[in-house]
Amino acid sequence: MKVVVIGAGYAGTIAANRLVKKADAEVTVVNPRPGFVERVRLHEHIAGSGSAVTPLTEMLDPRIRLVVGAVDKIGDGTVLLADGTSLSFDRAIYAAGGAPTGPSGTLAVGALETAEEAQRALAALPDGAAVTVVGGGLTGIETAAEVAEARPGLRVRLLSEGAVGASLGPGARARVRRELDRLGVTVERGRFDGADGADLVLWAVATQVSDLAARSGLAVDDAGRVVVDEFLRSVSDPRIVAVGDGAAVPGARLSCQTALPQGAHGADNLARELAGRPVKAYSMGYTGQNVSIGRKRAVIQAARRDDTPTRIQFGGRTAAVIKEAVCRGAKGAARTARYAWLPAPR
Repeated sequence: MKVVVIGAGYAGTIAANRLVKKADAEVTVVNPRPGFVERVRLHEHIAGSGSAVTPLTEMLDPRIRLVVGAVDKIGDGTVLLADGTSLSFDRAIYAAGGAPTGPSGTLAVGALETAEEAQRALAALPDGAAVTVVGGGLTGIETAAEVAEARPGLRVRLLSEGAVGASLGPGARARVRRELDRLGVTVERGRFDGADGADLVLWAVATQVSDLAARSGLAVDDAGRVVVDEFLRSVSDPRIVAVGDGAAVPGARLSCQTALPQGAHGADNLARELAGRPVKAYSMGYTGQNVSIGRKRAVIQAARRDDTPTRIQFGGRTAAVIKEAVCRGAKGAARTARYAWLPAPR
C-alpha cells in the first residue's frame, strides 16, 4: 500500500515514523522544506538563543522516502506538486498544519521563514529600539520574554486584545505578569491598528491553517480545517486521514500536545486497516500547559483532561527544566514514534 504523508511537523513526522514501523507500507513524506521545525522553539530562534530546525533526514526512518516540495492540490488518489509532478496514493495523511501570516509590516512568529527574517531584523536593531509583540497567548508571552531577556537594551511591548495568558488559571496568569514585569516587558490591552511606531512588530496571534484542503475540494470548517469523523478520516474522502493543526477535531487546540497523539492515532488506524482489524475512535485528554519566560524561568499550569486549568501551577527554574524536557520529549516522540496519551474525559 502506498501512503503519502503531506507535511512533516509534529503530527506528520510521528505518523510517518509510526506507520512504517507498524505496517508493510510504502511511505512517502512531502514537505516544503528539508528541515523539521520545532514550532515551540521559534521564539528562541528569533531571539538567537536557540535553533528550531533539524534536518528531516535525522528525524525520519530511513525506509521513508522524503520529497521536498510544495503540494499544489490533492486529487483523486494523487498528490499534485507545484513543480508539476504527482504522487499516487492508496491512503494519505493530511498533516499540512498551519500557515501563519500577519498584517503588512509584521513578521509572523509561527512560520520558519518569517521567524528567520525576524531574527535578522532583531539582530540589526540598536539598543533603545522598540519591539512590539502582538498576541497575548502563550506564543506571544514566550516571544516577548525571550526577546527582552536576550536584548535587555530594547523596549519590548506585548499587545493583547484580551487577557494575557487567557488559557491559564488566575494564579498562573498573575505569575506570568510578574515575570514579564521583571524582564521590563510593557503589557498593553488593545487591538493592533498598523500604526504602532515600533521598529519591529512580531505577530503571535493564533495560527491560520493551510488552504490546501479547501483548494482540493475537501470538506472544511470555517477555519479551513479538514472535517473528520471519529476515526480522523476526512468525511469527504475516507482514504485521507487528517491530523494536527489542519484537522477539525472537536475540543482540540493548536499545540504539539494535540498534534502528536493525533498523528500517532492516525498511523495506528491505517496499520489496523492494513492488518484487517477494526479502526478505533480517537480519544485524547490534556495534562496542562507550559510557557517559557526566557531561558531560565517558566510557568507550568496543570489542567484537567478537558483542558480546563486546575489550581495547580508553579514557576521558576524548576518549571524551566520541565518546559525544556517537554520540548525535547516532543521532538523525540516525533522521531522515535513512541508516544502514549490519556483518553478524553467521559
